[in-house]
Amino acid sequence: MFRKIQVPIRGEEAWHRYNNIRRGVWFMRSTALLTATYILALAGVFAILGYSAAAPELAQAQGLYQGTRYRASLDLLLHANAKDPQVLRLMGQNYFMLGDFKKAAEVFEQAAKMNPEDAESALWAGRAFGRRAETSGPFTAPGYASKARQYLEKAVALDPSNREAAGDLFDYYIDAPSYLGGGEKKAEALAAKVAERDPAEGHYYQAQLADRHKEYDTAEQHFRKALDLAPRQAGRFLDLAKFLAGRGSAKESEALFDEATKLAPANPKILYERARAYIHGGRNLIEARKLLEQYIKSPLTPADPPRAEAQALLNKIGS
Repeated sequence: MFRKIQVPIRGEEAWHRYNNIRRGVWFMRSTALLTATYILALAGVFAILGYSAAAPELAQAQGLYQGTRYRASLDLLLHANAKDPQVLRLMGQNYFMLGDFKKAAEVFEQAAKMNPEDAESALWAGRAFGRRAETSGPFTAPGYASKARQYLEKAVALDPSNREAAGDLFDYYIDAPSYLGGGEKKAEALAAKVAERDPAEGHYYQAQLADRHKEYDTAEQHFRKALDLAPRQAGRFLDLAKFLAGRGSAKESEALFDEATKLAPANPKILYERARAYIHGGRNLIEARKLLEQYIKSPLTPADPPRAEAQALLNKIGS
């Protein structure tokens, strides 16, 4: 249902208290007052800069997370300040990537309550409840789906420029039935709002809507327009390449994959998407195997498809 995305976590630095207990009562009271004023001011500055007592653990855990070492990152965070919303959010991301959506949802809700103006915590809470809905039974899934929508809508309201939040909410609207708050009218309205801020992304949304209605010519026009508006984004080449591959236009699709590779030669996702297009089209299977094997050996980030998904595609090819 939802697209995976990399979320940056700001590191934080500790601030320290001190207390003078060897002076007279008057000096002690004066010092206490000055100290309290100093600490409050310093705490305010550090809060603005995004610092906290969990800085060393948070920075190290973030590095492990970006290297897809989710268990090691989580183990480190379990010993950090669990009352820090930044720590909680990264813990939730690790639980999410490890497939523990129940725990992820619980942790993200804590982070969202501690920092209700944080769009990223709301976004990840929406993702976690979305996955809980997808993996739950028929009696509990609707409730989780509704919570997913509510959090995603909150994330977009808090930060309308957040492309990932808007994308996940758009996916929800086009996938969920109306009784769960979904519907194409909502998707169309969101696409129009996105187009005001990011015309290329707006055309991408319109392409998905047209493709859903099997209006393939219209969908292709929107994909091409998105590429025209953002010719330096490798992802726009991938979007059109995948679409054309599915429509049997193999030659142009190949050329677009090549252009994406030129723009972002170090992006392993291009290997994955190209191999996936080959497999779905039942062609170039030997090359698809090579691409997937190269992908699995590549350094990945949380934004890339998991190695397990690449292995699943390899298994489809067979020996």
